[in-house]
Amino acid sequence: MSCVLAVVDDLFFGAKILETAERLHVPLRIVCSPQDLETQARACRLALLIFDLNAETCQPLLAIRRIKADPELKDTPTLGFFSHVQHELKTAAAEAGCDRIMARSAFTTQLPDILRPYATP
Repeated sequence: MSCVLAVVDDLFFGAKILETAERLHVPLRIVCSPQDLETQARACRLALLIFDLNAETCQPLLAIRRIKADPELKDTPTLGFFSHVQHELKTAAAEAGCDRIMARSAFTTQLPDILRPYATP
């Protein structure tokens, strides 16, 4: 079964993502560290990686670079979200290889549509 991983260290926001995924029947796991990310990414057939680009403990930019450099994981779609005022973070995420980058407000609004394609029957 494929899964979505969300790299988030904000427990409140992580719970919101998880709740939306559960409502849509999307297999989603929250990870909070680079080590946990690599372990979980290899434990399931990874369909999408979501990164909170502001998650300090998760080191999202480093994690994106590592995923994109890994031959087994490099084609996994990545989506990062950030505070809309941090334009330099958006640029850094693009340079790291993040496929899609959104402001946090847009991500929140579009979350059901982002997750829906990964729903299981």
